[in-house]
Amino acid sequence: MSGKNTLNNKETVRDASASLTVQDKKPGVRRESFAFVIYLGFALVTLAALLFCVCVGSVSVPLKETFEVILKGIFGRELPEGTSQYIILSTRLPRVLCAALVGASLSVCGGAMQGLLKNPLADGSTLGVSSGASLGAVLAIAFGITIPSLPFAGTVVMAMLFAFLSLVVILSLSYKMDFSLSTNTIILIGVIFSMFVSSVMSLVITFASEKVKQITFWTMGSLAGSSYANVLMLFIALVLFGGTLFRYSRELNAFAVGEDNARHIGVNVKRVKLIVLISVSALIGVCVSVGGTIGFVGLVMPHMTRMVVGPNHKKLLPATVFSGAVFLMLADLVSRVLFSPRELPIGVVTSFVGSIVFVYIFYKSRRGK
Repeated sequence: MSGKNTLNNKETVRDASASLTVQDKKPGVRRESFAFVIYLGFALVTLAALLFCVCVGSVSVPLKETFEVILKGIFGRELPEGTSQYIILSTRLPRVLCAALVGASLSVCGGAMQGLLKNPLADGSTLGVSSGASLGAVLAIAFGITIPSLPFAGTVVMAMLFAFLSLVVILSLSYKMDFSLSTNTIILIGVIFSMFVSSVMSLVITFASEKVKQITFWTMGSLAGSSYANVLMLFIALVLFGGTLFRYSRELNAFAVGEDNARHIGVNVKRVKLIVLISVSALIGVCVSVGGTIGFVGLVMPHMTRMVVGPNHKKLLPATVFSGAVFLMLADLVSRVLFSPRELPIGVVTSFVGSIVFVYIFYKSRRGK
């Protein structure tokens, strides 16, 4: 009997997703057309951005040479000794790949949060999860918390643990205040929690004065020193937790129409909320542990991508993977070359560009009403 109910729920959610597409086809609304050709276009732009970011830097390497070195490195062929080989394979490629994966992950999290909470300002940062992950990582850096034989694992574990604990605290407080776990309550508690965490981080920095420079630069975001181990960890996290978010894209469509609507058509609102929020917190925790606090990616990129592919999360979430990756790769490139040899924190670049773009998008959307 329960199996039949589950099947009926899936069918009703599918109907809601279909109704969202039908609404897009009504007169006066832009028809949503997203074909394989657009996916291919996104992929080619991402690949071009990756190669460009690997080529350009304080020491520029010709595109042909870069392509040859990467191909030979992939297929395990012998490489001629030289600076370009070291720069590309040991330093620049892992950093650019990390930038792409962090950008993709944060963008997917932002898209899922905005759909789930039906709020254009929803993101890991506004929810308080990013702040919690940052606190965990700062504690690991300040007090030298490590795991034997895995130097960076202490920061990763602490960031993920505190991201999850932050989510538990935020949801618990929200539930105490509002049993229905309404969107406005969750966001309000998230903002208050972020302020509290910020004060705790300031206190930690006071007692770890010898590591102030490292912590401060990290809290503004930095992908310097990224390794292939970081790339693998980010890739696995994106596949596991990002895949979970893709799995609930139909339910996110139902939430985008309205939480009451989702409940009426058979979506288990609390269960879906918990699964999506836990997946987002885990993915953000991994990203923060590698790149620090990088703002505005999850807030702005889903908006820009939605202008191209429409509101259907089944199409939107995969597209945000590409757009977020391209944006953060280019932002990382700017942080490396703008004041070379001095390097800017990547969070400074994303916040500067993201805030301007967000104000423009907000202005256009309000003007269109």
